[in-house]
Amino acid sequence: MPTKKFELFESFYQTYKENKIIKEKSFTPITLNKPSYDGLLNVVLPKEVKTRKYFDTIEGKASLLHTICHIEYGAIDLALDAAYRFNGLPQMYYDDWLEVAEDEIRHFKMCETLLKELGYVYGDFEVHTNLFEAMKRTQTLLSRMAIVPRYLEANGLDQNPKIMEKLKSNPDAMNKKILEALEVILEEEISHVQKGDKWFKYACELEQCIPEETYLKLLEEYYPGSTQKVLNLNFKARKQAGFSCDELKRLSNKKECV
Repeated sequence: MPTKKFELFESFYQTYKENKIIKEKSFTPITLNKPSYDGLLNVVLPKEVKTRKYFDTIEGKASLLHTICHIEYGAIDLALDAAYRFNGLPQMYYDDWLEVAEDEIRHFKMCETLLKELGYVYGDFEVHTNLFEAMKRTQTLLSRMAIVPRYLEANGLDQNPKIMEKLKSNPDAMNKKILEALEVILEEEISHVQKGDKWFKYACELEQCIPEETYLKLLEEYYPGSTQKVLNLNFKARKQAGFSCDELKRLSNKKECV
C-alpha cells in the first residue's frame, strides 16, 4: 500500500534538499478530514483493537509488528503535515520535520519487512485513528508541538523499553530481530521528541508563554486527566529529548529526577 507514497516522498525530498522547492507565502493548507489510509485498512475504535501482552506466538509477534507499523505510518503523516501545515517558519523547521518523515519511513519499512517474514502484511490487523485525530485537533504550532511529539511520541519513549523487556524474556530469533528494530527506533525517536521540544519552546516564545505551564495546560485541554496520572516515565530518554526535571517530577509525582 505505501510504496507509491514513499517513492513520491523520496522524489520530493531530493528536490527539497536541492533547494528547488518554493513554498508560497500566501499558501493555505487544505483541511484533512480522513486519514491517508481510509478505505485501505480496517479502521475500528481504539477499544476494539486487540492487544496482546505476550510475543511467544507467530500471531503475537505479527500483531506487535503491525501495531508498530501503524504507529510509524501515522508518524510519517504527522511529520509531513507538520511541514505542510505551518507556514512562515525558519528553514530549519521544515528541514527537521522532513528528516523525521524520512526516519519514520525507514522505521516502517524495517518493521514491515519483519512482518512479511512472518507471513503477514500491513493491513492484516485492525487499526485505530488516534494519531490522525490528534493531528486534526491540533491546528496551531503550539498545540501540535505540545501534543504530538512532546506527548504522544514521548509516550513511546516510555513504552518502548517495556516491550523490549518482554522480548528479552523470550529471546527467539524473530524476537531478537524485533528487539534490534526497537533499539534503532528508540534512539531515533528521542531526536524526534527533541525536535518537537525545540519547536514547542519556539512557539512559546512567539506566544510569550511559559513552556512548562503551557505544556501541562495543553495536556489537560486535549487529554483531560492525563496530568493527574502517576506515570512510569523514561526519565533518561525524556531528559535527552528536552524535558526538564521539574516537568518530569510533576508528570510522574516523583521527588527525584532519576
